[in-house]
Amino acid sequence: MTAADQDLRARVAAHPFLAGTSSEHRHLLADCAALHTLDADQVVFRAGDPARGFYLIESGSVAVEGPSENGPAVTIDLVAAGEPLGWSWMFEPFVCEYGARATEPTATIFFDAGCLATHRAADLTLGHELFRRMSQVMVRRLTAARAKLVAV
Repeated sequence: MTAADQDLRARVAAHPFLAGTSSEHRHLLADCAALHTLDADQVVFRAGDPARGFYLIESGSVAVEGPSENGPAVTIDLVAAGEPLGWSWMFEPFVCEYGARATEPTATIFFDAGCLATHRAADLTLGHELFRRMSQVMVRRLTAARAKLVAV
């Protein structure tokens, strides 16, 4: 194993979103992971884009944005260090429901959806664990979106 592979595995294992996962699951997740850096104002994905995976934010932040009929996109949530970004890769039709844009230079770990699907099919407990963790994020983000809509 190269030093870069060891570093990636250590960073996956240390991310707060994965706290309490088994070492076996962290190993499988690291197989699907790659380090990715975002520039300030870089679009991560747009609503309607194919959902190719998800990100764990290590540093920096990303705005989750929804469309607005009367102007620029509305920021629904700000995803910061320690949090995941993207859940559309888990559900058909595997299309992003919202857009995302880095608000500052941001370091992430990206997890490829195709690789994750292979591991989830082979290990149903991995799929369950990812779904359980992502569902908590979805509820929080949907509640935030509703609050923004009510305020408009």
